[in-house]
Amino acid sequence: MEIIKMIKRIFMTLAFTVFALSTTVSAAPFGETEDITYSQNLWSAMVNAGYVGPNSIMSQPYTGTPPHGKILDTFDSTVTVNGTTGAVIIKRNYGGPDVSIENVANEPAKYLKAVTVMFKRSGFDPEDKDWFWVKFKPDGSLHENGKGMKLAGKIAKGMPKGCIACHKSAPGGDFMFKNDRIK
Repeated sequence: MEIIKMIKRIFMTLAFTVFALSTTVSAAPFGETEDITYSQNLWSAMVNAGYVGPNSIMSQPYTGTPPHGKILDTFDSTVTVNGTTGAVIIKRNYGGPDVSIENVANEPAKYLKAVTVMFKRSGFDPEDKDWFWVKFKPDGSLHENGKGMKLAGKIAKGMPKGCIACHKSAPGGDFMFKNDRIK
């Protein structure tokens, strides 16, 4: 009888552990199906606006800093996603052999490694100024972190490193390093 009680206790402990782990995994702050779908809609809106994709508009390339890339191209505007218009910050991240400001200006597609985006999505994450974060590949698909999670949504929220942690340190309290125009 004592063995049966012990087996039941072990089974209940295992069942609770599996439940707790599955709840934790499903509560990830980014990379969930909704984030992925929203990022695809955001990419489509940016393509339609001419902000990404072949022959997209480009600002002046400049020397970058980690983690984004050796050469960057950043601009801000607005875009409408799912009927809601919000501010968008688009940073193209360039790298590779022979990357330079001049080479990127002449052949941007050859050196483009990622497109990192901040989109002001009202009500999305008030604690972090409602920014929706995405790291796209040049073709609009999503980059993944080392654990295979798609980089869209509240990327690394609550972690000591990552998009939100870094951008919280931006002057002006708006998560933006280049200007303080978007509150």
